[in-house]
Amino acid sequence: MTTETTGPDAVLELDALRDSVAAHLPAYLRDLERLVNIDCGSYTPAGVDEIGRWVTAYLEGMGADVDVRPDPTGRYGATVVGAFTGTGGPRVLLIGHMDTVFDPGTAAERPFRIDDGVAYGPGVTDMKSGLLAGLYALKAILGEIRELPFERLTFIANPDEEIGSPSSSDHIRAAAADADAALVLECARANGDIVSARKGILDTRIAINGRAAHAGVEPEKGRSAILEAARVVRELHALNGRWEGVTVNVGKIAGGTRPNVVAEKCDLEVDVRSTTAEGLREVEAAVRDIAATTEVPDTTVDVEVRVGWLPMEKLQRSGRLVDHAKAIASQLGFDVKDTSTGGASDANTTSGMGVPSLDGLGPIGGNDHSPAEYLDVDSIVPRTTLLAGLLLAIARDPQVLAWREDDPRFAA
Repeated sequence: MTTETTGPDAVLELDALRDSVAAHLPAYLRDLERLVNIDCGSYTPAGVDEIGRWVTAYLEGMGADVDVRPDPTGRYGATVVGAFTGTGGPRVLLIGHMDTVFDPGTAAERPFRIDDGVAYGPGVTDMKSGLLAGLYALKAILGEIRELPFERLTFIANPDEEIGSPSSSDHIRAAAADADAALVLECARANGDIVSARKGILDTRIAINGRAAHAGVEPEKGRSAILEAARVVRELHALNGRWEGVTVNVGKIAGGTRPNVVAEKCDLEVDVRSTTAEGLREVEAAVRDIAATTEVPDTTVDVEVRVGWLPMEKLQRSGRLVDHAKAIASQLGFDVKDTSTGGASDANTTSGMGVPSLDGLGPIGGNDHSPAEYLDVDSIVPRTTLLAGLLLAIARDPQVLAWREDDPRFAA
């Protein structure tokens, strides 16, 4: 077994991995069609669990010990955690998600299809193809070297990533607590870039409470929540530009009952993002300061952060994963660049814990969350091979284990 990322032996091994992935491409496409044609929105747990049963069977077929962990509330599907015990080496975490953003009936309205080398269908890119890339990369590795060169490799299939991973985050954090690296299987950007940084997000709700009154007869008795909300919205949007990499957007407003009633309540849904953890803390404090002082007498403003994701910052140790990916891609005959993006993923969770993390490792696609979502079929084999090669490079890199010496997560 070579310990080199590059060199003749590594090239021969990559060729063998690519041949294995290519040989299984017809099966991959059949599986992709099956999974895309299942309605599995985050709030459709029956469909998500159908995907989960399929993933469970696939992982068990490769020798994983699988633990299916139901959501205790029953609102979401179960989290699937598959664990492989290998021959020694680092501990690696692979994460993909099973849910989509689409409502029941979408799969029947626009089922999976391939036209001129492009695949379409709900979730084809986000992220059924990435989920399958992780499974088929493991299949190729096991087919070539029989045993995984890891102390432990954990594969998590997340049922609720599209709504912030409310039920799966604890399972991801537990698996990441002693991981040496985490790879997230979102698809590559439309230009082929992988993702080394993501903005952090605060999914924020602001409730303004006032006092109702007849708007024509005695408006002076009212305290307009909508008027106070107008002040809050203005000041929230004024935060844009205060810090580099910070954005604030009030995306939804709901308030009042009738034109002739002074509005008693008004609710705001606010998206807050930052490229750094420090920026996220500062903008959250500013949002709460805005809520602390009211302009309309006798009104109150309450802030609730429903979901918070720390940024995926490009850690120094994560840069080493990028270097491996670039070297492997070069051996496979194409170039890879890493980029940052404003959207969040489970890589925010792992990176926020200090785990070296890399994302965007699935095939190439785009137009996520829309009817035009697509997947470049020709990218499946090279990108799945890249993922398999990256896993082996991580397993054979002595610096991966050396990081433990300076990492407080591994302190006695």
